[in-house]
Amino acid sequence: MDKKNDLEGLKIPQHVAIILDGNGRWAKKRLLPRNAGHAQGAKTVEQICEDAAHMGIKYLTVYAFSTENWKRSEDEVNALMGLLRRYLENCLQTAEKNRLKVRVIGERSRLSADIREKIAELEEASKDNDGLNFTIALNYGSRDEIRRAVTKMMQEVRDGKLAPEEITEEKISAYLDTAGIPDPDLLIRTSGEERLSNYLLWQLAYSEFYFTDVLWPDFNRDELVKAIVKYNGRERRFGGRTKE
Repeated sequence: MDKKNDLEGLKIPQHVAIILDGNGRWAKKRLLPRNAGHAQGAKTVEQICEDAAHMGIKYLTVYAFSTENWKRSEDEVNALMGLLRRYLENCLQTAEKNRLKVRVIGERSRLSADIREKIAELEEASKDNDGLNFTIALNYGSRDEIRRAVTKMMQEVRDGKLAPEEITEEKISAYLDTAGIPDPDLLIRTSGEERLSNYLLWQLAYSEFYFTDVLWPDFNRDELVKAIVKYNGRERRFGGRTKE
């Protein structure tokens, strides 16, 4: 099908969140080291950002490195951090070229100082861009995010800056890492796994889920279109009323 027509008549989700899964299995199938799968996965992220923007998706959030990923072997973690450094450097150029507005969520203190500096540089350089809002979840865990938000709220209550009765769902959302970003309309997880893995637990309360057996490095525009088609085939109801 012509790329100009394969989205005709479809409602494009405003915000797509993705759990990038299957890099290691992709490499293993090809008798390659795991890091080769991660490197190919990073290239896929770059291409999907471009595809998503062309489709009219406004927000794309990807799960790049979880708080649990530190439990992997030291060699793999070190390789991932090296890959992350190169990706952040390349992303500076990609953000400028494609007008990406990049934001990183997660707890940064465990990351090395040079990576934190690269993140700050990337966010500052892209903050005024008017293209795709691209969010990278890095050293991110949703329970940790909620814990940090609750800790901050409790401190502000103690300091007299916040009254308990002011704590609404909207107020809680404003204390999360994703403050100011609309909740995802669609969650995609690759590689056949069907769980959230501590990802955006608060934000995904009303999202549609799409699971595919495709390994992340093999995920492409056609696979993204399949997810959007499936999304369009579901009747979304909130409080008994169909969401327009």
